[in-house]
Amino acid sequence: MNDTPSASPAPLAAPGRWRRFACMMYEAILLFGVVFVADYLFDTLTQSRHALMLRHERQAWLFCVIGVYFVLCWRLGGQTLPMKTWHIRLVDANGGRPPVWKAVLRYVLAWPFTLTGLGFVWTFFDRDRQFPHDRIAGTRLVSTR
Repeated sequence: MNDTPSASPAPLAAPGRWRRFACMMYEAILLFGVVFVADYLFDTLTQSRHALMLRHERQAWLFCVIGVYFVLCWRLGGQTLPMKTWHIRLVDANGGRPPVWKAVLRYVLAWPFTLTGLGFVWTFFDRDRQFPHDRIAGTRLVSTR
């Protein structure tokens, strides 16, 4: 019998801000292709002739398509392709893959924080350098290096 207490694994460190920013830029480039294909499919199925036709339906469609992309990537492996490249993983509070509802909540909450830039600014004041939508959703970004 071993009398030494079992040491719990050290928590994984949060990735640096520059790595997150680079990952976001890479993600934007990748999403251009996802949005292009999804929008082409929308135009083909609805026979829209220009971008202002069915504008609100198009926005809802793209919001859902982008959401499916992120939620599937986060749920299946915890990473999108840019996150793999920059060695960043999304985990839940226990360090495992986040459940679907947490991934969906994180995606929905990320929109207002990301579009306003407040999410990135928040990391300067958060003790663990996490985004506010991660705090609310009970998830966190960790470095896999």
